[in-house]
Amino acid sequence: MQATVWGGAGEHGRSSYLIEHRQTRVLLDCGVKKEGSGAYPSLCGQTVASLDAVFLSHAHEDHSMALPLLYKLGYRGPVWTTRATARQLPVYFRAWQQYVESRGARLPYEACHIEAIQYAYLEEAVAPGEWLAISPRLSVCWGRSGHLPGSVWLLLKLEDRIVFFSGDYTAESALLAADRPALPAAEERLKLPSGEGSAQADVQAAYVPGATVVDLAIIDAAYAADPDSQAQKLEQLKQAVGEALERGETVLLPVPVFGRGQELLLWAQGTFSGTRIIVEKDLVDAMGDMLDWKQWLREDAAGRIARGLRYTNMAVVEDDAGRERELNDTSTAAIVLTPDGMMQSARCRWYYDQLRQRGNCRVILTGHLARGSLGQRLLAEQAGHGTDAPRVSFVRYKVHQGKPDVSAMLDALPAKEAMLVHARKPSADVLRTELMEEGYAHLHSLTIGDTLVVR
Repeated sequence: MQATVWGGAGEHGRSSYLIEHRQTRVLLDCGVKKEGSGAYPSLCGQTVASLDAVFLSHAHEDHSMALPLLYKLGYRGPVWTTRATARQLPVYFRAWQQYVESRGARLPYEACHIEAIQYAYLEEAVAPGEWLAISPRLSVCWGRSGHLPGSVWLLLKLEDRIVFFSGDYTAESALLAADRPALPAAEERLKLPSGEGSAQADVQAAYVPGATVVDLAIIDAAYAADPDSQAQKLEQLKQAVGEALERGETVLLPVPVFGRGQELLLWAQGTFSGTRIIVEKDLVDAMGDMLDWKQWLREDAAGRIARGLRYTNMAVVEDDAGRERELNDTSTAAIVLTPDGMMQSARCRWYYDQLRQRGNCRVILTGHLARGSLGQRLLAEQAGHGTDAPRVSFVRYKVHQGKPDVSAMLDALPAKEAMLVHARKPSADVLRTELMEEGYAHLHSLTIGDTLVVR
């Protein structure tokens, strides 16, 4: 068996992994990297046309926005994902097109290629932790990954080999449930998608008797050697936001439209109760949508979301008039949440320009910043800013795995070979070295174009 990196290893973005074993070829994710006018996976057209299946772990652009290229290059099969993920994708397709066009470029695919995508829904075919036979040579098992509503980790059986793909994983989400990855019992029977012939209704999983390890694990290691827990990060964030509010500063929190945005909105409400919060309608609508996806939530999350939607000091804005009205109210300091954690969008840039002109503002960034993004530039140029420029801070909110999390995953699901992905190569190299010094073996820090042979 071999795994080829079409993107996502040695970098943060364009997740795309080709797995080949005998006559079976599958692709895990097909995303982009938000740098320049957009960086795409290193797809091989002939191979794309011959894929047996494509799997999508979640909706974020760095895992999904190159999917239409597969159909342009001749793929005609389904994309196996979840219905919640498919429901989120149109928002990302629109945002990606706007981003590319704002750079004076064009998408490398057409609207017809987006429309050609066929989705097959994992959660409607089989329960988490159970095997689904997609073909006589290919089966899949899935679980919730805690990163987004609808986000999943995957176990694949390619004939006699087993591959684990973590997708983007965290067990520390405040709202989203995560299933602990584990190998189902080897004697479990495989379920076929509805509509298959009754003669094949069950297929015995006898070709992996007594399996206790996977052959290959592709593991989210986005935070590399970072040892901190979510509780430690939140304490750091509380100090940064609290200090700014005490100084009377307006705090700008740029966040993604799904996932981290809703968690930080509820965190701000609970941590700074009574503080005025200005939030874009997109973020509030997405939080309301989560109530339609209760199977992806922690047990107490639906109640917290419902209470958060009723927060009395929350001003929900959706147009320039509303934004200006709220920003002009300087009677009290406020926390402003707007979509786009990297500050690439026109709306986020508008907020930054308006608050810079008004003065007395703090920008706090909490997630990945692509090279060349406004957020990355502001952080890099912090030392050279004048006194009239907003102060910029970075405090990570965990939606990926750091070193303790990667160790726990390796312990829970031992692998003959493991790829550490979703981090820039220097950081992945450091993590690999530290883990190997602690006794872990067969770890790999790769980059785009590399192929790992699993014997």
